[in-house]
Amino acid sequence: MRKVTFRVANSLDNYIAREDGSVDWILHSDDANSSLADFWKTIDTVLWGRKTYDIVKGRMPAYTDVKNYVFSRTLKESADKGVEIVNGDAVDFVRNLKNQEGKAIFVMGGGELAKSLFEGDLIDEVGVNIHPILLGSGIPLFHEMKGQINLKLLECTSLKNGCVLLSYRVKR
Repeated sequence: MRKVTFRVANSLDNYIAREDGSVDWILHSDDANSSLADFWKTIDTVLWGRKTYDIVKGRMPAYTDVKNYVFSRTLKESADKGVEIVNGDAVDFVRNLKNQEGKAIFVMGGGELAKSLFEGDLIDEVGVNIHPILLGSGIPLFHEMKGQINLKLLECTSLKNGCVLLSYRVKR
């Protein structure tokens, strides 16, 4: 069975973007880029929430080496080649995807998408890149869920730019 990882950058006060969706506060560094490049080698599928996809659509050539699915109730087609829009139930779709052959699956941003996948018991690992900034408001990393999800720390790495990479496995 394929592994599903929710991995995202967030502020210390747990926002993944400003209220307008901008992510201009994200600190880039060689060590963070190296970690992300290593992670990309382990996946062949990216799951996008529609709001996260809206931020990057039209600039998708960097993601053409993986299969991309965008979950949306409103979009009918993509502006990018190689992107499939999924209008159906995300939990059923991802459950089916996990049982297919392939590398790991990456949930890109999308707190609302992640919520449904957590509640469907489909997320296996969580990776967060905590940035040393307090945004004060914005789009939350996690939305209220039906129940508690227990995690086991797999890795904790501090980066030269002050960020901390955390990796957890979902306990079952």
